[in-house]
Amino acid sequence: MKLRFLTAGESHGPALTVILEGLPAGLAVDAALITRDLDRRRMGSGSGQRMKMESDTPQILCGIMDGKTTGAPVAICIPNADHVNWQGKAVPPFTVPRPGHADLAGAVKYGYGDLRIALERSSARETAVRVAAGALCRHLLEQFDIHVGGYVTAIGSVVADVEPLAFEERLHRARLSDENCPDAAASAAMCRAIDQARQDRETLGGVIEVVALNVPPGLGSHVQWDRRLDAALAAAVISIPAIKGVEFGAAFENTRLPGTMVHDAIVSDGRDIRRPTRRSGGVEGGITTGQPLVIRAAMKPIPTTLAPQVSVDLASGKTRETCYERSDICPVPRAVVVVEAMVAYVLASALLEKLGGDSMAELHDRFSRLRRASLDDLPMDGHPHVFWPRQEDQA
Repeated sequence: MKLRFLTAGESHGPALTVILEGLPAGLAVDAALITRDLDRRRMGSGSGQRMKMESDTPQILCGIMDGKTTGAPVAICIPNADHVNWQGKAVPPFTVPRPGHADLAGAVKYGYGDLRIALERSSARETAVRVAAGALCRHLLEQFDIHVGGYVTAIGSVVADVEPLAFEERLHRARLSDENCPDAAASAAMCRAIDQARQDRETLGGVIEVVALNVPPGLGSHVQWDRRLDAALAAAVISIPAIKGVEFGAAFENTRLPGTMVHDAIVSDGRDIRRPTRRSGGVEGGITTGQPLVIRAAMKPIPTTLAPQVSVDLASGKTRETCYERSDICPVPRAVVVVEAMVAYVLASALLEKLGGDSMAELHDRFSRLRRASLDDLPMDGHPHVFWPRQEDQA
């Protein structure tokens, strides 16, 4: 059993909807756990006016009865409060594509006669229902003591120093910061950088780090390219609007080091096998190692800027400047929960694939019997093996 979800809706349409299929039966759920994550998506320095308009109140339509999942698909709807300001009104034509958006690419692909059609669906507004689905996936993981959280490590040229802090402390401190950053000094500098960008009519990007703690070893597989867990995680994270880079652990830093300084040594601690370092980010060969899973996402400055950019009016063919559409100055702080949601979704799907079963009772029983990284769970017979016998020997 694997999870899958499908979203529908436009930025200024009546509502956004997500259907999440594959949750086991018997998972206790209430709307509050979804609302909690949706609220985090609306908060933070650098947010635009739209976030003040939307309450993002989730409506669970099906798949949950008597407060528990039934095993059927779960559908969640989030009405767009701003829809009333657009409904029934003639909208001026949008024919000047903004560099960096899906405007021009969408028109080339689908032949739109108005760029707003591409804008409405490609908008990051869609991530609201991803967060709703991710909240359920996060809740499922927490039933097995697996926890997903994230924080900001950089905005613009401001870089936080998080290495001295344990992961739990990073997550705790990040929640106390409008910038979602665990480093108080860096957080203050990020706030000033965002204020300056607003004055300069600019936008800022940054780096988000998401960690998953207590992930069991053995999720994912090395046997096929599309079963590698890091591949699935990378695809899910980079599908988020404005995310343009993903790394696991210290991947880019590792490229500057020799091999003996990059890989995590394997040592025995009694009967357990452990790693004294965590440079791999918790994944080897597309499979989780049991270490903390660490993923970093690079978010570009969003292209909707107060300062106009050079473009072309597709209706007249003449050079024109872009028109400003309401947007964030820096979406990085509130994008943390979106990255968390996609990571939680992939991990929950991998866990369900590993365990099998259709109910929470079955999952808990199978989880307790998972193979761990210990000598007791890794029996080696110590004999030579002929893995590829000669044909004449098989005759």
